[in-house]
Amino acid sequence: MNIFRHRPLGLLAPALLIAVAGCSSADDSATVAVPSPDAKTAGVCRDLHRALPEKLDGRGRDDPEPRSAYTAGWGSPAIILRCGVRRPPKMVDPKVAEGGDPDAVAGGVDGVDWLMEKRDDGTWRFTTANRVAYVQVSLVRGMSGQDGTPVLTGLAASVKKAIPKGIASMR
Repeated sequence: MNIFRHRPLGLLAPALLIAVAGCSSADDSATVAVPSPDAKTAGVCRDLHRALPEKLDGRGRDDPEPRSAYTAGWGSPAIILRCGVRRPPKMVDPKVAEGGDPDAVAGGVDGVDWLMEKRDDGTWRFTTANRVAYVQVSLVRGMSGQDGTPVLTGLAASVKKAIPKGIASMR
């Protein structure tokens, strides 16, 4: 039986949606994939959105399209924040915890724990750890992981205020 005969785009559409949802970057693009958190996570993400600073590392707030309470941006090209993302696989990778992964490091800035990941395109992505929601911050191309400290410092008070400590859902 040929399953594609009856639904030629039936499997292609979900695959494309998954591919698009996973593609968010900190490049010149004015659009980002908007996360779809569960109801509990959505509430704390909306709280975070209201608590975020208007300026971050000297860059003015300029939220990406489509506008959402789960995304924020600063500057152009933008530093992008996404709240309610899925847990990154490296978050539970023992190699990262043991310091054996050169492209992923765990650490903290001003009372907020982060997983720092160097991506294939050379950009850096930070994801909160030990909070009830995963918050992901992508730096602009050309900023190194060390350049992320002022960004994470600028976000720490907002994250601590809006996203309680705890364990995020396993989705």
